[in-house]
Amino acid sequence: MTDKLRIMVIDDEPIVGKRLKRLLEKEGYDIKVFTEGTAAIEELEKRYFDIIITDLKMENADGMKILSIAKMLDPYTKVIIITGFAQTETAKDALDKGAFAFIIKPFKIEDLKNVVKRAGQERKS
Repeated sequence: MTDKLRIMVIDDEPIVGKRLKRLLEKEGYDIKVFTEGTAAIEELEKRYFDIIITDLKMENADGMKILSIAKMLDPYTKVIIITGFAQTETAKDALDKGAFAFIIKPFKIEDLKNVVKRAGQERKS
């Protein structure tokens, strides 16, 4: 894969970002990890990402704010929301606002890899 897909990972738990970075780099993606939403937004305004994987519940800028800003900057960016606070209404709201997927923690690594792969295929087409 010569042109690696750029993925932004945002989770306020550093261990989650570290694990996802290691996992997704093995799959051949270019990964940038953030533990804080506002720093991630600043980076989004400077640089383009194909896929964003963001936690839903974070201080300052939560996953829904990240979703709306990402879609405003580039409607083709695929945003995957991960959360331990699963509520049907929140998932529906996120998907209605353009999220590619809504994944509940704890999730299986294979499930996340498959969603990222699908998002990457859609992003490229």
